[in-house]
Amino acid sequence: MNFKKLPLFLAMACIAGSLSIMSGCATTGADRAAKTTTSMRDVQTDIDQAAMQVDATNASLDDLVNPGQPNITESFKKYSANVAKMDKTAKRLDRHTEQMKSRGNNYFEEWDKQENRYTNPQIQALSEQRRTELRETYSQISASSVGMRGALDAYVKDIKEIQKYLSTDMTPKGVEAITPVVQRAKEEGNKLKEVIRPVQAAIQRTQAEMTPGSPR
Repeated sequence: MNFKKLPLFLAMACIAGSLSIMSGCATTGADRAAKTTTSMRDVQTDIDQAAMQVDATNASLDDLVNPGQPNITESFKKYSANVAKMDKTAKRLDRHTEQMKSRGNNYFEEWDKQENRYTNPQIQALSEQRRTELRETYSQISASSVGMRGALDAYVKDIKEIQKYLSTDMTPKGVEAITPVVQRAKEEGNKLKEVIRPVQAAIQRTQAEMTPGSPR
């Protein structure tokens, strides 16, 4: 290295470092918003898959208890596979929901910490207004989710217990005896699909509000 140029080199390095730090600070809020909306997309995908899996599980359950079922052993295998998929989807949805809550809380907590950084009162008021609006929109996800966890748990519990029962008794009388429980489980699945629709809508609205450059 040319030592005569060392002071200039150090000065440029300091400037570059400062710009890098300022750039990082400027994008921190956007980064947190991106992580939050990404977690929302994960939950949205899980919910969509849960709805489809309810249909697949109920269809295999219908096939299993059909009085004219020619191969009940094979039907039981298909039903068991769908139960496993439903259980896996429910666990993944639970995990992604907790992640979404954590990232959403972090997003607003950091915004709260930086709330009084403006000297311009008009900009300060605008920031507070937007924070309040976004927080209200985001809170609608939790409000619309009331009942979803209970409906999901009830459905998964029943289809697993039906599986356990039939693994012991797949005789014609055994299948006939469990049929009323099967009908209730199917109704629970349909109820679950109804319960998650408001959650889907709330997530979509919040994503639109929090995604940079998205139409309002």
